[in-house]
Amino acid sequence: MNLKLSNATWFKSSYSSSEKECVEVAFLDSGFVGVRDSKNPTGPALVFTPNEWDSFTTRLTRGELDLP
Repeated sequence: MNLKLSNATWFKSSYSSSEKECVEVAFLDSGFVGVRDSKNPTGPALVFTPNEWDSFTTRLTRGELDLP
């Protein structure tokens, strides 16, 4: 898989502030989703398939990934 991330449009959650650590997300070609550290925009990024992203966000919404 060879996705070009240099032209991606990255965004932060509206709940994020400039003072806190957060991640940025970009919706890429073919439904892929990129995730990167907002403090290191030229660093590495994770890339999720559409199914992986759907699974992650569903579990996150349900609270299944909350720490005890």
